Amino acid sequence: MSWIVLIVSGVLEAVWATALGRSEGFTRPVPSAVFVVSLIASMAGLAYALRELPVGTAYAIWVGLGAALTVGYAMVTGAEPASLLRIALILGIVACVVGLKLTH
Repeated sequence: MSWIVLIVSGVLEAVWATALGRSEGFTRPVPSAVFVVSLIASMAGLAYALRELPVGTAYAIWVGLGAALTVGYAMVTGAEPASLLRIALILGIVACVVGLKLTH
């Protein structure tokens, strides 16, 4: 169960990071509210997962998944440029996250 919660928390990290960027310095209410709710849920999920998983592994997976999803979403929506090199590097992050899970 901890692994599932950790994965969901990593996805929520991408949600709050994206919402933070769209909040325009907390001047837009809806993205600001999405940021706060998803941040709290993401941190709570990470804290829950840390009850059973090593902090280094869990944190690396949480951050790696969140970062990969955030930049992937930004490239899909056109907010950031996409290139084969950038995609390959993001896949490298995902491969490292999977490797950490497999070696646990």
